Amino acid sequence: MRIYLTAVVHTEPHGKTGGGETSTLTITVGPVSLPAAVDRPQLVLSVTPNQVAVDEFNRWASPLKGDIARVIAENLSALLGSPYVSVFPQSVSPSYRVTIDVTRFESAPGEEARLNAIWLVRSAADGQSQGGRTVLTELVREKTSSALVAAHSRMSGVLSGDIAAAIRTLAAAGRKEPPGVVK
Repeated sequence: MRIYLTAVVHTEPHGKTGGGETSTLTITVGPVSLPAAVDRPQLVLSVTPNQVAVDEFNRWASPLKGDIARVIAENLSALLGSPYVSVFPQSVSPSYRVTIDVTRFESAPGEEARLNAIWLVRSAADGQSQGGRTVLTELVREKTSSALVAAHSRMSGVLSGDIAAAIRTLAAAGRKEPPGVVK
């Protein structure tokens, strides 16, 4: 039996770089939801467009929802330069809350991996929010579970970059003076 974890791979959206920034933003990631078909300990492999197979010999080391939340949190911490990024539930009141609904998490050995997610970032200070949809497909030529898990890790990195960009946008909007205010 083989046991897998998604790895931390943080990627900026559209080729941008984080520039080594540091911040004191407090962020909580979660909850994360998944399609019921893949919300299980075993890897679920796409056999045909209408058929999946549960791989009893290849499993996730921890519940996949929690693993995705952990990886996104670690990626955001690196991308935003903040050590104050945690996974829901946590005891500190965050500046921003990130919720993620993974609508597709597909693994086709020797073909491709897919990750589609709808996400929302909400500011605790002013209630402003920014959401998005990240739709990713990565070709996976190897017919191994480890190649599929690596592809999902890379796609989670891209998803993290999209979410980090939204947090930056909300944080910048929160720092601007309201119209009509003169210093």
